[in-house]
Amino acid sequence: GLALGAALGGLALHIGTAGAYLTVLAFDAVAFAGCALLLARLPEPGRVTAPAPEGGGPAPAPSVLRDGPYALVAALNMVLLLRMPLISVAVPLWIAEHTTAPGWTVSALLVLNTGAVMLFQVRTAAAVRDLPSAVRTVRGGGVLMLVSCAVFAGSALDAPLWALFAVLLVAAGLQVWGEMRQSAGAWQIGFDLAPAGRQGQYQGFFGAGVAVARMLGPLLLTTLIVTWGPPGWLVLGALFLGAGAAMGPAVRRAERGRPTAPVAASVRPSGPPWTDRFRPSGPPSADRFRPSGRPSTGR
Repeated sequence: GLALGAALGGLALHIGTAGAYLTVLAFDAVAFAGCALLLARLPEPGRVTAPAPEGGGPAPAPSVLRDGPYALVAALNMVLLLRMPLISVAVPLWIAEHTTAPGWTVSALLVLNTGAVMLFQVRTAAAVRDLPSAVRTVRGGGVLMLVSCAVFAGSALDAPLWALFAVLLVAAGLQVWGEMRQSAGAWQIGFDLAPAGRQGQYQGFFGAGVAVARMLGPLLLTTLIVTWGPPGWLVLGALFLGAGAAMGPAVRRAERGRPTAPVAASVRPSGPPWTDRFRPSGPPSADRFRPSGRPSTGR
């Protein structure tokens, strides 16, 4: 859906007439109405009533907010989730304000992003089997995001249009590669560090990073990228690199403090995550618009 919308938006930008813009907006409105009709046909879920606790039962487990090591891991993941508003908000503004690329370039990069996720997210997540492999995957994602930011910064240089377009494609390709690695690794980390029987509470906290990144990310990224220009890209890349590198020590600390064994692999969802921007703000995800789990990044 996102890829189709981006393609239609790029076509409207290329035509550049009021009729083209209005046609795309009308198509979008019809699509929303169609989704509403589909949702209206779904059966309502039955009400589930939790059993009342019996007297003398075990004391309730402490809140996830008291689990400092897990909160640190979630905070580092939230920094890495800034990739979500990056491709959907910051990159379009960067292209419009700091490069000579045509407007439809934004649509092309979004199509590249969503297409790469559909084709390679499952394959990327297949390498994640446990906490050590998840940490390596997230750390590698931070390195890729740093390189992507550096290449995006280079797109501000004067260059022929074909060269500029190639630079932006390379930067977007590195970005979505790092995005897929972060998404796959974060999914495993978020589940494995949560105590057995408390997955809901911990995953709700971990997944809140998606909402925070979407809320604060546009303000931070527009300041860094649109206002600061190329130096801002390098600062952002350093943030990604630092958060990815710090994930290893943070995970090891959280793992040592687990009161119970992590949930067995057999009870975790077996499918790899889609990028976060296509998913609700549940654990952990791209966008900015995609599901957040073992998986979608957004877009």
